[in-house]
Amino acid sequence: MLLTSKLLKEKVKTTVVEGAKTRSELLFVDQLAKLQQKNSLKVIYTTDDGSYGTKGLATDAAEKVISFGRVDAVYVCGNEAMTVKVYKLAEKYGTPLQASLERFMYCAMGICGSCVIGKYRVCKDGPVFNQTQLKEVENELGRLKRDLKGEKIPI
Repeated sequence: MLLTSKLLKEKVKTTVVEGAKTRSELLFVDQLAKLQQKNSLKVIYTTDDGSYGTKGLATDAAEKVISFGRVDAVYVCGNEAMTVKVYKLAEKYGTPLQASLERFMYCAMGICGSCVIGKYRVCKDGPVFNQTQLKEVENELGRLKRDLKGEKIPI
């Protein structure tokens, strides 16, 4: 919500794509509705079960938005499988991307290694990473995570 609010304050044309399994899992619905009333914000909801918005995946809706018109930047936050798909869309359409990675942070100080992806510690170097950084770790992104000892395990 903070990023959306800041973009709107700067008069940036903004589209939010939000997806969840079902209506009850969607976040910020009321807050986004208020922002829509006061700004030129477009919100697209998707649910796996079709209980709200369009039935389907947020990544499908995101691809329609990215491929349809000029998009200056894409920001993604969510599970790594979705982040990988959006990262690939940004690469495909030549759109700059920033991703907030969700990794388990056991110590949150960069010591334990549980949040490491490639050469980065999500707790210290992120959690937001740009496209160049994601390119450096794409062999792990969405494929591997770390256990409490910092050892690689498949996702």
